[in-house]
Amino acid sequence: MSTMKTFTAMVVLGCLLAVEVKSQARAPKGRCFCADKGINMVSPKLIEKVEIIPPSPSCKNQEIVVTLKNGTKQKCLNPESKFTQKYIMKALKKRSLQKEV
Repeated sequence: MSTMKTFTAMVVLGCLLAVEVKSQARAPKGRCFCADKGINMVSPKLIEKVEIIPPSPSCKNQEIVVTLKNGTKQKCLNPESKFTQKYIMKALKKRSLQKEV
C-alpha cells in the first residue's frame, strides 16, 4: 500500500512541476515596461529624460521610455517610428558634440 501512496505522490508532484514550468515560460512576457509598441510621437519640448532599455532575458523588446517634464508621467515611444529614430539620432549627435568640447 505504501508503494501506491509513493507512486501517487510522485504523480502529483510531477503535475505540480509541469504547471510551474509552464507558468515560468510565460513570466518574461509580463516583465516589459511597455505594454505595447508605444506612441509614435511626443512633443520634444515636453521630454525631460529618455531611457533606452535594450532587449533582455526578461523582455525581448527594445524599449524607449521618456519621462515628461512635469515628472509625473512616463510614456513609451515606438522604437520603429520615424519621430523616435530621428529624436534618438539627434540626441546622440548632440551628446557626441558635447564630449568633444
